[in-house]
Amino acid sequence: MQTLFSIIVLLASVVLIFTVMLQPSKSEGLGTIGGAGESIWGKSKSKNYEDKLAKATTIAAIVFMVSAIVLAAIQ
Repeated sequence: MQTLFSIIVLLASVVLIFTVMLQPSKSEGLGTIGGAGESIWGKSKSKNYEDKLAKATTIAAIVFMVSAIVLAAIQ
């Protein structure tokens, strides 16, 4: 049982790292100075991708926390 939860913690942590790294940055950089921060083409196209990535990050974090707590309780 301890090995199973160790594997789950390991897999959840890898998925969590990748989903966080794949998320686009929220800062607009120097584009906000010229007023190009919120263009028509910018935000609406990738909203589904960002939402799915945010959900995957949340699920991976919950699985990681729950399995780490269970693993600590088992030991």
